[in-house]
Amino acid sequence: MNKNIVGIIGLGRIGKLHFDNIINYQGVEIRYVFDAFATDLNDYLKDYPNVKVVKDYEEILNDKEVNVVFVCTPTTTHSEIIIKAANAGKNIFCEKPISFSEEETLSAYEAVEKANVKFQIGFNRRFDKNFMDAKKAILDNKIGELHILNITSRDPEPPNLDYVKKSGGIFMDMSIHDFDMIRFISSSDVEEVYVNGAALVNPDIAKVDDIDTALISLKLKNKAIGSIDNSRQAVYGYDQRLEAFGNLGKVNVKNNLQDNICIANSDSVMSAKPQWFFLERYKEAYILETKLFFEAVSNNKETCPNFLDGIKAQKIAKAAKASLISGKPEIVENVD
Repeated sequence: MNKNIVGIIGLGRIGKLHFDNIINYQGVEIRYVFDAFATDLNDYLKDYPNVKVVKDYEEILNDKEVNVVFVCTPTTTHSEIIIKAANAGKNIFCEKPISFSEEETLSAYEAVEKANVKFQIGFNRRFDKNFMDAKKAILDNKIGELHILNITSRDPEPPNLDYVKKSGGIFMDMSIHDFDMIRFISSSDVEEVYVNGAALVNPDIAKVDDIDTALISLKLKNKAIGSIDNSRQAVYGYDQRLEAFGNLGKVNVKNNLQDNICIANSDSVMSAKPQWFFLERYKEAYILETKLFFEAVSNNKETCPNFLDGIKAQKIAKAAKASLISGKPEIVENVD
């Protein structure tokens, strides 16, 4: 297997997560990192003297030996970097979403298709063992025909208003993972979305044209019904649950807890709270998604989730926003 030479563009929280996960992968060399906002990465990289910090990410793209880039920058920069990386012949792993603009997303998609490079979008929840097992149970007909798919996804604390203003809104920033999970678990696309939402955690979020609490109903092409409930603040921890209900039974995915100890006595039954946030909850999923991405690059296999999966999730997010504004169900634009 040929070695994959990597440049990581963006070394914030998610970029560092990927760096830490892949730095010791066999057959992978991280040659470059770039971050426009980091003033000093020397301390972080002190144990990796062979990793070069560059001030211009195009230096990464100009290195002909680099065959993989990780795009971990703010969403507003994704499409430009994707297009330049594709034109330079680089395989691309990009964090979600692809962009906030349909026009920019389409331009990036066309560049990737024209260059015939590998592209994977960072929908890490697909690689969580519990969710993968739930999907397998459905495919193995353990619950029969899928009728209802319920997803609960609640963050432990809300982001600050500066983040909210730049996030693209709750549907593009937070719910987009759940839109992809609806498609992944059900093996079906979404036809229609209806949203009820409000700013109940922080009323100031409404002042920047966003919400922090949502109930989302979805009509799927396979005739099943989906629901997602989102909140920016679950004070007890990161609430990530799923239930798939069919005509022959159901399958549940419960929260991962901070520990597996349960104390029961005559007064109460007590167990730990859920893990605090996504870095803990999806640690193994992040590792598996990049492992399979590198395998796809090395063995010339299809990536999953791919660019179209990213586009379809964005289309659902767009319809959800339209439904919140209109107060009516909205059709999700079809993507072939």
